[in-house]
Amino acid sequence: MSFWGNIFGTSEATNSMVNAAVDGLDKLIYTDEEKADDISKRNQAMQSFLIGWMETTKGQNIARRLLALIMTSVWLLQFLGSQILSIAAIWSDNPDRLLKSAEVINGNIEQMTGAVMLILAFYFAAPHMGSIVQSAIGKFGGVK
Repeated sequence: MSFWGNIFGTSEATNSMVNAAVDGLDKLIYTDEEKADDISKRNQAMQSFLIGWMETTKGQNIARRLLALIMTSVWLLQFLGSQILSIAAIWSDNPDRLLKSAEVINGNIEQMTGAVMLILAFYFAAPHMGSIVQSAIGKFGGVK
């Protein structure tokens, strides 16, 4: 090391170069443990953000609940209406109009499903919102 220290000035310079090389190589390899730590940190940050957001928007709880109730009620009424029309078509002499009506309603249900998923996740699965949000956004974007 003294030879290299003499070439580069001091042995401390050589040590710092070796340490920098080792640190650089270490950063090139992303281990499973590091991935797990990063995921854990990200999940904790998301949960902290969600809890902080809920704390700062407490005054909007009534409006938020009213909107959630309206959205889920409309979705549920469409779902039940579609089911009733589909069942009624079985007993009808001319089922075509009933089945076409059920198809139209089903199309509207699909448009609202992402929003209803977000609402239900917000109220019943807040700590797991990450994967649910991705799925709901996929629904909005038409990704199946």
